[in-house]
Amino acid sequence: MENPADRLARRTLELVDIPSASRQEAEIIAHAATLVPPPFELLYEREDCLYFSTPRRDGKPLVVLAGHLDTVPEQDNLPGRLEDGVVHGLGASDMKGGVAVMIELARWIAEDSPDLGVDVGLVIFGKEELSMEESPLPGLFDTVEDVTRAELAVVLEPTDGFLHVGCLGHLRALVVYDGVAGHSARPWLAENAIGIAIEGLQPVVEHEPRHAEIGGVEFVEVVSPTQIHGGVATNVIPDRVEVTLSYRYPPDRSPEQAEEFLRGLLGEHGRIEEVANSPAARVVVDTPLVRRLREAGELEIRPKQAWTPVAEFSLRDVDAVNFGPGATRYAHKRDEQTEVSALVSAFETLQRFLAG
Repeated sequence: MENPADRLARRTLELVDIPSASRQEAEIIAHAATLVPPPFELLYEREDCLYFSTPRRDGKPLVVLAGHLDTVPEQDNLPGRLEDGVVHGLGASDMKGGVAVMIELARWIAEDSPDLGVDVGLVIFGKEELSMEESPLPGLFDTVEDVTRAELAVVLEPTDGFLHVGCLGHLRALVVYDGVAGHSARPWLAENAIGIAIEGLQPVVEHEPRHAEIGGVEFVEVVSPTQIHGGVATNVIPDRVEVTLSYRYPPDRSPEQAEEFLRGLLGEHGRIEEVANSPAARVVVDTPLVRRLREAGELEIRPKQAWTPVAEFSLRDVDAVNFGPGATRYAHKRDEQTEVSALVSAFETLQRFLAG
């Protein structure tokens, strides 16, 4: 096999240079469908999701590698470039570098015919940067039941070379504060929704992060206002203010408990009009396959202090962890990038893991 560093760098740059913002990933998904060779069989194909698998063998566990090809919107970071051992460009870290590793692993399997210790599935999908309600994964799980029989799913999210276990849940809530409109010259005849919102948000902005140790790793629970809108004119007291809250909760809370907690934090000051709630993923640390993955790269364990699709696998009772080549500090940044050495390290770790 050709020098993996060159192949991985070229493949990552190739994927970066195909624009694929969420809901606009059909072209890159179709391109990815042409890159995975036999013995992998394409068992599921939609414009936003692909599933390939090697032939199943009796007695071999199925390991699914999963990665998304959609990105956040462009920030003048296309086309990409390869410079001084670093691939720059939109999606390089989150997570086209991870998908490049998956594709090159498939080509290694096709070209070298290694004696694998596991059967291998590949899930390549889009719409990950959106709310879970738009995810194509439930459709895959319902159509190809074999995926949900996997003994481990490895999501190649950026993890800085660590093994990230579990993930935070993410509750997004639109909270409305109501007042009474009036002329700004006579505010005593109105009730300012901005003032009501300021008072109502105090428990939120003053809420101390909660630390939760689960499975030997520590998650941090946080809630933050991320958007605020209100007012119709410079001389009108507003009667409505809308605030978006982002609540990240650890795996020790269910989605229902998370929503109950947030309602209690808000009290009677605001009313929740919209909720999108993506659950946390359970922490998987001490299983034979996770131990084998850790040993393959001498990986240290960290909590996934974010939401990732491991939660969707977890909902289907599939053990799932995060391990990928990207650097979390560059995800969604204008100067998004990933080091070729990190691509190689992830590739070689997964080579050893799959070979057993």
